[in-house]
Amino acid sequence: MTDAIRTPDELTQGLPDFPFEPSFLDVDGIRIAYVDEGEGPPVVFWHGEPTWSYLWRKVIPPVRDAGFRCIAPDLPGFGRSDKPTDLDWYTYDRHAAAGRAVVEHLDLRGATFVVHDWGGPVGLRVATELADRVDRLVIMDTGLFTGHQKMSDAWQAFAGFVRKTEDLPISFLVDGACKTTLSDEVKAAYDAPFPNPASKAGARAFPLMIPLEPHAPGAEAGQRVEAALAADDRPTLVLWADQDPILTLDMGRRFAKKIGAPEPEVIPEASHFLQEDQGQRIGERIAQWLTA
Repeated sequence: MTDAIRTPDELTQGLPDFPFEPSFLDVDGIRIAYVDEGEGPPVVFWHGEPTWSYLWRKVIPPVRDAGFRCIAPDLPGFGRSDKPTDLDWYTYDRHAAAGRAVVEHLDLRGATFVVHDWGGPVGLRVATELADRVDRLVIMDTGLFTGHQKMSDAWQAFAGFVRKTEDLPISFLVDGACKTTLSDEVKAAYDAPFPNPASKAGARAFPLMIPLEPHAPGAEAGQRVEAALAADDRPTLVLWADQDPILTLDMGRRFAKKIGAPEPEVIPEASHFLQEDQGQRIGERIAQWLTA
């Protein structure tokens, strides 16, 4: 049995602009939370590090209101999902398995996956392994970890900070990677799922999970996903912030070219967490693309 922390429900209730109630499923003894809003063809929003489904609160309403069912899972270790306390528990394989479990549990068909940050490696892998269930992709400020990728100086500084900081300041990290300054209430909402340092094991583990050489754990799977996407012809929309210091616009262009995706559409006045900076605009663009 894995030691895991379950965030008390009251800590994630009444958050600003986030009226969405969670649903839950059990995956190998870990409770996975997800938002499930609206009706119609499914659109699944995959968050990254160190965020949770709260990140999508501005993006979901325009997509939902355009006639789509919006599903936003919290990855294990994040949000309202259970948080194993052992850093070694966190692996690329486990998170991909959790993602597959959500899609299969909900029996999603004809889905669109919207991926960002670590939601890219996880969601894009699920989209290749369950390709018959996923019809379209929206890719935002993310990439795949093959062991060949070059990490930016900003990422190197971030990883070094995470490695030596047990009580990770979640909202400080999110706020620092936004173009706009987050309100105290929004920062508190990002901190809310993490009641103590032990609950932040996942947020600490994710940067350390990135394979930095081709034979490191997770690299082969990343290479496999990259090759599958390069041979893929599913409709794809790429959106990228104009001022992301972690995954720069040039990196986005190179990544899109590598997997045969269209040139990124630039989201202005936005940093890495572009959903905070331009969430409604992004939601409207996704809705427009899906209904075109």
